[in-house]
Amino acid sequence: MKHEQLAKDILSGVGGKQNINSVVHCATRLRFKLKNDNNAKTDELKNLPGVITVMQSGGQYQVVVGNEVSDVYKALLQVGNMNADEPVSSDDSESSGKKESLLGQFIDLISGVFTPILGLLAATGMIKGFLSMFTSLEWLDPASGTYQLLNAAGDCLFYFFPIFLGYTAMKKFGGSPFLGMAIGASLVYPTLSGLSGGEPLYTLFAGTLFESPIHITFLGIPVILMSYSSSVIPIIIAAYFGAKVEAFFKKIIPSVVRTFLTPFFTILIVVPVTFLLIGPIATWASQLIGAGVSGIYDLSPLVTGIVVGGLWQVLVIFGLHWGIVPIMLLNLSTLKADPILAMMFAASFAQIGAVLGVMLKTKNTKLKSLGVPAFVSGIFGVTEPAIYGLTLPLKKPFIMSCIASATAGGIIGFAGSKMFVFASGIFGVPALISPTEGINYEFWMAMIATIIAFVLGFVLVYFVGFKDPANPEAAKQAPDNRYEIASPMTGEVVPLQEINDATFAGEHMGKGIAIRPTSGRVVSPINGVVQTIYRTKHAIGLVDDQGVEILIHIGQDTVQLKGQHFTTHVKDGDRVSVGDLIVEFDLQAIIEAGYETVTPIIVTNTADYLDVVATTNREVQEKDKLVTVIG
Repeated sequence: MKHEQLAKDILSGVGGKQNINSVVHCATRLRFKLKNDNNAKTDELKNLPGVITVMQSGGQYQVVVGNEVSDVYKALLQVGNMNADEPVSSDDSESSGKKESLLGQFIDLISGVFTPILGLLAATGMIKGFLSMFTSLEWLDPASGTYQLLNAAGDCLFYFFPIFLGYTAMKKFGGSPFLGMAIGASLVYPTLSGLSGGEPLYTLFAGTLFESPIHITFLGIPVILMSYSSSVIPIIIAAYFGAKVEAFFKKIIPSVVRTFLTPFFTILIVVPVTFLLIGPIATWASQLIGAGVSGIYDLSPLVTGIVVGGLWQVLVIFGLHWGIVPIMLLNLSTLKADPILAMMFAASFAQIGAVLGVMLKTKNTKLKSLGVPAFVSGIFGVTEPAIYGLTLPLKKPFIMSCIASATAGGIIGFAGSKMFVFASGIFGVPALISPTEGINYEFWMAMIATIIAFVLGFVLVYFVGFKDPANPEAAKQAPDNRYEIASPMTGEVVPLQEINDATFAGEHMGKGIAIRPTSGRVVSPINGVVQTIYRTKHAIGLVDDQGVEILIHIGQDTVQLKGQHFTTHVKDGDRVSVGDLIVEFDLQAIIEAGYETVTPIIVTNTADYLDVVATTNREVQEKDKLVTVIG
């Protein structure tokens, strides 16, 4: 299997199956819930071929792998013998005991509920968007059978949203997903929705914001009938309540009759409680939230657009954009349009404009090759490969893209543009067309803002520039395309295959050699730039003037020392020459703490060269020839 080895490496990197409570995936990320984040080898995961980066946010350990995430996820389930429909482990006894913040819990909840259906939500939204465009251009008659069938295909998910959310929410809360579907189906049951017509029996809360005509009662208790089609909050709360009720009956009902009596009593209790209490309160809360968001937006659409546009990509980095997804969906269900989706729409185009600027400006062949798939993904609204692979590591391009996005967001906010279905990237264009007004001023302003975002992102990056990691002139001067890497320390040479670390020993991070140091010094083995000094100071990434990328990993599992016993003498972006002191470490203290000190020196972009040949000497001094990279 193409992705099997990467899946095995990721499984090992997160601490094995025994360290995983659950795993799901979104458009570009594997989202793990780990028992103990400290058992994961974050630095090694970041350097795996096929892994863009690793993020820890919202209570999740996120491994970003890009557009092939679904294939990697399937391979991960297979090699780990895991079931996508069940938690990997319900035993939290080995968890780190770290109490998750309320924000972290909220982000985890929202991503868990909405991630499984996000692709389908975007797909059906695209159909609705194109229908709006076709009718606006008079290519399709809304009365025709073709329109009606396509409209059913596009509207089916959102119309029956409570059923789909019932499944995902119940699964997230640990209940039976099909029970959640049954609860959701009851909310959109056609006969009940038809009862709200005609004369009411009486009216509750007359003359207040919550005035409600009563058409039916349940055991004499008035039932406030509402439209739950397309609703979000009622079913999520009902699923939470349902999971608790189901768990209670599972405990008290004998196993011989549990299969049918548990869902029997659960539905019998949850459905009436949802209609009598949960549904009306949650609906009113939804309406208040929608009104509150509209109020903030109305205060200053221009400022709101600048803030949303400028910060959207920052939120994506940390996975915090999930906290805004429910508000978008609430607006779509209650207001039939959402301004937030419109204000962040241009962000992906600002990002690909920045990517194009990098591609045309850089002389680094690796950056150019990364730029093409990142650009294509960004067109369709998936910006993580662009952010993590190019703009964020280069710093300035990411900042320039945020400025371009903020500018476009301000224009869109000022114009009052909105999206009428959920969509992103190029497929968001028809979603900006009003179903009632067609192609109007707000649509054209959004298009102008998007073009400005793309052009401004490109221009800022191209002309402001960034620190290009390559030096092509030095590369041309290298004789016979052979690049010499000096020894960064004094000690005993150890072949990679002999060290006690499967990732390094298997050359998954690249070819190289290891040294068991006899002194606590690391000097620069190249003339080049410090790319990364890891926060824990135990690992250093360097790029030499020919573009060779070097990783020096001091000891094994020394990330757990969290920087203790290490002193750095350089910082990210510093220029270094062969022999310059980079890091000092207390060799004896590390040994006494129980850690192996053997240090791999890896060429992490081995795939860019014909071969990497290590010295045959048994011992080396600082600045001795250690590795030859053959181009």
